[in-house]
Amino acid sequence: MNWIETLRTAWDAVRSHRLRSILTMLGIVIGIASVILTVGLGQGAQDKVKDQISALGSNLLIVSPGSSTSSSGVRGGFGSASTLTLQDADAIGDATAVPDVAAVAPVTSSNTEVDTTSTNWTTSLVGATTAWPDVRKRTVSSGRFFTAKEVESGAKVVVLGPDTASELFSGPVSPVGQTVTVGGTQLTVIGVLASTGSSSSGSSEDDTAITPISTAKALTGSTSSSVSTIYVEARSDAALSPAYQEINALLLNLHGVTADSADFSISSQDSLVETANATNKTLTVLLGGIAAISLLVGGIGVMNIMLVSVTERIREIGLRKALGATPRVIRRQFLVEASLLGFAGGVVGILIAAAGAQFLPGLIDQPVSLSVAATLAALGTALALGIGFGVYPASRAARLTPIDALRSE
Repeated sequence: MNWIETLRTAWDAVRSHRLRSILTMLGIVIGIASVILTVGLGQGAQDKVKDQISALGSNLLIVSPGSSTSSSGVRGGFGSASTLTLQDADAIGDATAVPDVAAVAPVTSSNTEVDTTSTNWTTSLVGATTAWPDVRKRTVSSGRFFTAKEVESGAKVVVLGPDTASELFSGPVSPVGQTVTVGGTQLTVIGVLASTGSSSSGSSEDDTAITPISTAKALTGSTSSSVSTIYVEARSDAALSPAYQEINALLLNLHGVTADSADFSISSQDSLVETANATNKTLTVLLGGIAAISLLVGGIGVMNIMLVSVTERIREIGLRKALGATPRVIRRQFLVEASLLGFAGGVVGILIAAAGAQFLPGLIDQPVSLSVAATLAALGTALALGIGFGVYPASRAARLTPIDALRSE
């Protein structure tokens, strides 16, 4: 019996017991679909985290001040001190001292109420320089960003985030050219930022109001040169680590502190991505392990049905052997039959997973990224399950002697 005849015989055997074959494949179908969707959900979560963090700025280093201690001995958290200044930002932007830095954007930030003639909204007031949109990779959807001259003169202008603009202004009227009031000072809206859809530290990046840093200090009544954060863009991905080391050494020297008593901290986007992905990978492995159990159950189902098939077809096996079929041919016939069940279950499972990847994001608001490698691996696993769990039934069939098989009832 050649391979074509073996395949035809196996297909006829599977097709002649349709309901039993479908129920046999069900465990493999569920297992394959579950594993593919679980891996897809994990990959989708990782991609979503990367996209959100990349939206905050590429090759970004975030320099934050250290902690403060009150007169009563109460220690504040990281970022509560006023240890970073505009002078520090200027020093970091010096290409001689820090050659791997492309741009620097110092900012001050505070929560404040923004009023219009008809409503109000509390948002994050950010004082920035003209480098801020380039470093943070933000663009303006309408209007413009403020100029270096406006920063120097402390111009009373503001650029609103899209969420802030929609809360303050509704209807067809464009926010650009309108006036808002912050702390009793009127500011002219000169632009609206494009949406990023991302968030940082639990707040939306689209809910903000950006003013020149000199204007922000005047609005808050600050006369110091301290800043809340210094955003630093490295020249490239490869320059991110060198830039980190250069900034760290520079600030330690400027502040006259050691690494153990540093009054600042530096974080990178890579560390945020790694932390988020570590959690996602752990959950993916856990859920994938649970889904893999159904694959094992499906494989056991294949073996069980193949044993039943061998029992039902003992006389057929005996007749084939009496006509000259070798144990190898008999073993191959049942292995091909088991492989067909595993392969068909894998294909159906992949189709269900593909359909799930189209509909699940709309239901759970979570992207699903199907991997070609994971899909092919799942198909190979289904085929391997069919073969692996079909070995024992096939071997049992091959060991039957013709006389015993023909004599059985």
